[in-house]
Amino acid sequence: MTSAPQLITFDLDDTLWDVRPALQAAERAQWSCLTSRFPNLRLQSTPRTELDALRRAVIAQEPELVHQISLFRERFIYALLCSKGVSMDEASEAASEAFAAFLSRRHAVKLFDDALPVLRTLKQQFKIGAITNGNADVHKTEIGHCFDYAWRAEEFGISKPDPALFHQAFSQAGVTAQDVIHIGDCHENDVGGAVAAGATAIWFKPEGGQSEIAASVVTRLVQLPSTIEKLVTR
Repeated sequence: MTSAPQLITFDLDDTLWDVRPALQAAERAQWSCLTSRFPNLRLQSTPRTELDALRRAVIAQEPELVHQISLFRERFIYALLCSKGVSMDEASEAASEAFAAFLSRRHAVKLFDDALPVLRTLKQQFKIGAITNGNADVHKTEIGHCFDYAWRAEEFGISKPDPALFHQAFSQAGVTAQDVIHIGDCHENDVGGAVAAGATAIWFKPEGGQSEIAASVVTRLVQLPSTIEKLVTR
């Protein structure tokens, strides 16, 4: 990279925070909501094989839900309730309520210690964006003020590593791929997708690793400002 980037984009889950605690809390909220409404159905005791079969059936019926994970979750809950004999109208209402309960805890994320300081440092010089396949809205978290843009795959109906998702995001930001550095933890989705789109990629890999296509690999977010500076001056 020979010129300063105009936009730095980040993946969210497992890049700026550990997603597991938030997802676990969100799942508990979802099932608690359903159990409270249908205590006799013992929904959480449904065998894993049955749940997996329902998920496959939902996707088979609406393949586009692969890229719309929020709607997929709601459709899955609806299908589960219908399979237990709940009427379609009540299942639809309950699925909406359960997903709202899920989402209410989805954004209670615990940031990695150096995430906020690094974002504040980078924001002094660059525009900052988020590109995620997940359903977290970064503007509903404590670091939302650091972001000029936020894109979720489900809004576009395409997911990383598809270069089209990156291209649409960059277009909305008014930049070209050559003006962007993307940072993420998933080599296939973040590094592979960004590079295929023509952007520069930095792989966030806490345990260390090597990549033939990433411009750099960092094990801590705090390394990003100096890493980006080195890439710009190559």
